[in-house]
Amino acid sequence: MKPAINNASARQRAGGPPPVPSGGGDWENRPGSPDVIEVERQIAELIDRSTRDLRAAWRELHRTGPPQGLSRDLLIRALAHRLQEQTHGGTSRAQQRRLQTLAREFEKGSGSSDPGSMLRTGTTLVRQWRRHTHTVLVREDGFEYEGQQYRSLTMIAERITGAHWSGPRFFGLTKRASALIGAEAGR
Repeated sequence: MKPAINNASARQRAGGPPPVPSGGGDWENRPGSPDVIEVERQIAELIDRSTRDLRAAWRELHRTGPPQGLSRDLLIRALAHRLQEQTHGGTSRAQQRRLQTLAREFEKGSGSSDPGSMLRTGTTLVRQWRRHTHTVLVREDGFEYEGQQYRSLTMIAERITGAHWSGPRFFGLTKRASALIGAEAGR
């Protein structure tokens, strides 16, 4: 067995996955900790494994066979990614939802890459409507309004107004809404 390759350019020439810089994380997953060192060792060993062994490792990690036609290089990279996810944590549910929404918008051709529309967990949205103040809490798995969970702001906006509204527009999160508010203020 070859020794682990720690040089990023040497890994690239060897056809291995590029190193992933560790960012923050909890104390046990810092560079040099036993978990991180073990994962780096496992990733380095992927390069030396046969394609058959890589497919078996895929089955073990994903509980299903690898996609047909997946190249050896992509198989190694996907396995390395999965090993890193198990150690450092994967994508949060909120991030997965945001990525799915962006993908749907992109497919429709209406995608906006406005990073300002991304709401962080814990954010409170406040909206005045007919002399009543409405407060919504952004949660990791949706939104909370008056003690109830909702999947979307649109559902909350409809409940408040009794009519169909775009939730992000109702709460002033779109460029068009902020332009309208600015125009009304100038009157």
